[in-house]
Amino acid sequence: MKNLPTKKEVNKGAWTEEEDRKLAEVIAVHGAKRWKIIAAKANLNRCGKSCRLRWLNYLRPNIKRGNISDQEEDLILRLHKLLGNRWSLIAGRLPGRTDNEIKNYWNSHLSKKIKLNENQLAASQRACSKTTPMEENCSFGVREPNNCISNSTGGVVDHGGSNVNFNVDDFFDFSNEDPLNLEWMSKFIE
Repeated sequence: MKNLPTKKEVNKGAWTEEEDRKLAEVIAVHGAKRWKIIAAKANLNRCGKSCRLRWLNYLRPNIKRGNISDQEEDLILRLHKLLGNRWSLIAGRLPGRTDNEIKNYWNSHLSKKIKLNENQLAASQRACSKTTPMEENCSFGVREPNNCISNSTGGVVDHGGSNVNFNVDDFFDFSNEDPLNLEWMSKFIE
């Protein structure tokens, strides 16, 4: 039996500061391309894909990390409603943010927040529809009991003061919109 060449062992797992420094130095000289060659020149024992992902998601100088603002969160919600899970398209509208960070933020924060708001809304609607209402002004098409008052955001506030937020899917409904009429969307369609 022939001796087959052994595959080169590569490091896996967390990157060290020394590896980050070496990668940044090689990219400064050779540019951010041909990742297999960069990995070899940096002498990191890492594959090209690992070097590319480390650079794009963590080491690039123009990356913004953490502390997603309310405006960015609102834009993520709107774009997700329109584009779905196309994280790179969504991240393209948020300068300095990576698709990986947006996806992780969606999965760890926003999707849970939306489900919680939907559950609170459903509970409020059930509570308003169970009692015999005196008013029929409920903004959800459900008759309001005496102890429920509509607020300006379309949610319902009970006399105890707890605010129930709106359903994001209803609020950001783009189903009747033509994507070609959305000015910022035309960049993605071209």
